[in-house]
Amino acid sequence: MSDVNIFKQPKPFYLIFSIEFWERFGFYGMNAILTVYMVKILNMPESASFTLFGAFTALIYGSVALGGWVGDKVLGTKRTITLGAIVLTIGYALLGLSASHGNDSQSMIYIAMGFIAMGNGLFKANPSSLLAKVYGENDPRLDGAFTMYYMAVNLGSFFSMLLTPWIADKFGYDFAFSLSAIGLIITVANFIVSKKTVQDVGSPADMKPINNFYLLCVVIGTLALSFVSSFLLQHLFYAHAILVVAGIAIVSLYFKEAFSTSGNERAKMLVAFVLMLQGVVFFVLYFQMPTSLNFFAIHNVEHSIFGISVAPEQFQALNPMWIMLASPFLAILYNKLGERFSMPFKFAFGMVLCSFAFLILPIGAKFANSQSIINSGWLVASYLFQSLGELLVSGLGLAMVAQLVPQRMMGFAMGMWFLTSATAAVIGGWVASLTAVPSNIVDPHQTLIIYSKVFNEIGFGTAAIALITLLIAPRLTRIIYAKDTTEKVTATASA
Repeated sequence: MSDVNIFKQPKPFYLIFSIEFWERFGFYGMNAILTVYMVKILNMPESASFTLFGAFTALIYGSVALGGWVGDKVLGTKRTITLGAIVLTIGYALLGLSASHGNDSQSMIYIAMGFIAMGNGLFKANPSSLLAKVYGENDPRLDGAFTMYYMAVNLGSFFSMLLTPWIADKFGYDFAFSLSAIGLIITVANFIVSKKTVQDVGSPADMKPINNFYLLCVVIGTLALSFVSSFLLQHLFYAHAILVVAGIAIVSLYFKEAFSTSGNERAKMLVAFVLMLQGVVFFVLYFQMPTSLNFFAIHNVEHSIFGISVAPEQFQALNPMWIMLASPFLAILYNKLGERFSMPFKFAFGMVLCSFAFLILPIGAKFANSQSIINSGWLVASYLFQSLGELLVSGLGLAMVAQLVPQRMMGFAMGMWFLTSATAAVIGGWVASLTAVPSNIVDPHQTLIIYSKVFNEIGFGTAAIALITLLIAPRLTRIIYAKDTTEKVTATASA
């Protein structure tokens, strides 16, 4: 066993860790309160805010592949990180301005969201890409580095989800969104001041002098796409149509490539596709946190944990908290079970846990007090199940792609994994809208009936999918671990 100290990493790691922390701090702070802001300040119906949020999130994930390509081939990873952070700062600042003007500047929120979507697209794929380039081949510190890097994501989201709702409540949404902008300003300043730390690290484009023509093209393209995104968010039919067309095209290309191969390689690609479909189901549930679960906490959950008063939006901080606490235990479990706990079984058990996350809430509703308010412990438990499910599905998604898809298709397949999030965001917005409380209903007794019904349906629907995934997991596992002989794989796949 390797005796490697995961906390002893090269200097560039700590810079990349810090920029990821502050970027995620800004993003998840905005995420925690955005739908509530739309409803409370902009007077949108809950259903409209949920579907808009779904389309917005789909644009964010749908643009990740573009940002990765710009970082790898055009500007370089480091320049693309800086540009993405600047565009995000503009987006959060515009969001803060829209909040300071209230309902009078509703159109500004669409422009702000367009910039945030494109800024995220430029930024999101590049810090992890840069981190991978810090380490040489077979460097034993790499696994520990990515474990700690994932911790940066969760630390940033944990602190921002605690702070941002509190600031919104005490000082207003303009100050809360400004906090997200401050996080990105720190990111840009930190990266510029410390750029010597990573001067020898980057993509081939990083090692070349900056091409001002390329930079101008990317800036103009980013501005144009930000306004196009703003238009699409105001005309959701077109946004959804583009996603459908892009999804069909990408899946068709994936199957074309899969069926141009044979044997074990083809079988593994088909297994990866099945697991990606399971990923879509998971992310539909995941996107209930800033939407339906968030408003459930507002309407029907006591606003305290163990006697400590909390803003209802702060319950979302339970997700990164449970992930940070549970990750070491799951890592130990993985090491002990090895191949006996294969990727298909991990995904299947993740789905089981996600079904528990929703089924437990209608049970809690049966113990609501006379005002139809349930004890916060039920929501704490729900977030625990959901977070464990996330570690088994989302946390392993990229590892699954790397394990099952041929190296020549890795970039395309990674982009396809992010497409699962984009697709799920739109579906998740629609699912959340089923819980939307009409503006004329303020009685908690009535809202609890709505939430109990929909959460039951989500829970039982997920349980049915989980059962199917458990039944097919042994067959998928046999395909993954089959020897690379066409005869054996063909026999296994057709069994």
